[in-house]
Amino acid sequence: MSDEHPPALDPSAGDRLARDGYPADFWPFHDAVAHRSSWKLERRQSFQEPRNPSWQAHRDGDWERSLRLLEERREEQARTERESRGRGHLFHRVRVVERPLTPYLQWELTSLRQQAECGAPVRVVDGSTVRPYESDAHLPELVVLGGERLYHVQYTDDGLLDGAIRFTDPALVRPWERFLRELFAHGRDMVAFHDREVAPLPPPTVTEPYIRPAAPRVSEPER
Repeated sequence: MSDEHPPALDPSAGDRLARDGYPADFWPFHDAVAHRSSWKLERRQSFQEPRNPSWQAHRDGDWERSLRLLEERREEQARTERESRGRGHLFHRVRVVERPLTPYLQWELTSLRQQAECGAPVRVVDGSTVRPYESDAHLPELVVLGGERLYHVQYTDDGLLDGAIRFTDPALVRPWERFLRELFAHGRDMVAFHDREVAPLPPPTVTEPYIRPAAPRVSEPER
């Protein structure tokens, strides 16, 4: 990895988007991206996804049902990947992993394995890889769309989506895009990682408190 640190993201240099405003801004631009790559960085080790039926089953302690619900969406996932590739849009994901795995991460890595099987470019990066870039705080949760927009995704302390800060200055977007591209290149194959380190684990036991949010007016970007 390069010694160059990506630039700090000063909230005053971006536009704060509320919880409903973020997906309303995100989806039209996402669906218009063609012949470009996008990048997503996930650093937190636990989120809440109350509108994901598989996550909810996992949260309720029904691991078998959670896996079954994931499998039921496989065809839709594969179709989404085909459509994205058809317009030349590759949405890369970099998932930072710490050990021991949190219950959420055990579920999410299982979901990401399916996405990778359906053609999504997903890589796993150890926490030790990113710690040299975290002298002050953890790396932010980020999405870079088509090399033109950077979303610093915001979450509550409980891991619920709380909107985003949108940046469009190329002096911020491009260095972060380069950084995520390099992280992805140093990452490990999602399927192989899951088969080796996640699949052998027993079903996760959820202990985190569940905070039920109000329903959004716009479909949230998928985690």
